[in-house]
Amino acid sequence: MFRIGEFSKLTQVSIRMLRYYDDIGILKPAKINNKNGYRMYSVEQTKVLSKIIFLRDIGFSTEEISHALKHWDSESLKKEFKRKEEVIKEAISVEEQKLKKLREAMSEIDDSKDFNYNVVIKSIPFYNVICLRKIVPNYFSEGELWHLLCEHIEKENLNIKDSNHSFAIYHDNEYKENDVDIEVCIVTEENGIEKDGVTFRKTDAFDLVGSTMVYGPYENISGAYKSFVNWLDENNQYEISGMSMQVCHKGPWNEEDPKNYLTEIQIPIKIK
Repeated sequence: MFRIGEFSKLTQVSIRMLRYYDDIGILKPAKINNKNGYRMYSVEQTKVLSKIIFLRDIGFSTEEISHALKHWDSESLKKEFKRKEEVIKEAISVEEQKLKKLREAMSEIDDSKDFNYNVVIKSIPFYNVICLRKIVPNYFSEGELWHLLCEHIEKENLNIKDSNHSFAIYHDNEYKENDVDIEVCIVTEENGIEKDGVTFRKTDAFDLVGSTMVYGPYENISGAYKSFVNWLDENNQYEISGMSMQVCHKGPWNEEDPKNYLTEIQIPIKIK
């Protein structure tokens, strides 16, 4: 048996942490001396402590550590490690996005960049389209809608090619962090069975549309919308009159390098 100080030196874990582990119940002393109240630890407890340190270092909370210690078998551990892997991957993704934005900000400061997107006014006709509209978790889920629509086209053996004009319509009246209402459309004169949310319809025509081209990865799109705010402020005789649309002229299906993506933002407008 070892006193807490001795156990601390041998395991390289501070007395403060050993007392904390005792308080929360994941590593109780093997024995407490009735005469002087000293916490006493056994050799066998070094193995338990090693497990605690390992789990702590890979991001397990004290509650998760307690659960893992009680279920220390291969199947339970694999399940817990897989769950923690997904949590860590998500955290890494979030931090990578922060790092990317930070680097872009530093680049703009260094180069005194101020991205401006040229807005032009045009009209767009109505289109006969095959479309799929769903509420999806976020804007990045739009790709799944395109996948489902193309899968339907292939399954129903419709004569619609990848080269057909396509676009997405965003039906929410505001920017949303989640539960986004998106409709993906492909222009076609084909008709067929409507099922699984896939429909055929005629889109609206617009006499006036503010249009701007976005070159490069999809992360640049937010900057285009901000430029459109400035354009409306400078051209205050116009106001927004409909849902925004995105036409992807070049994307992952026909361009390997995101730097060469080409996306057109279309926002219906009207004279006040």
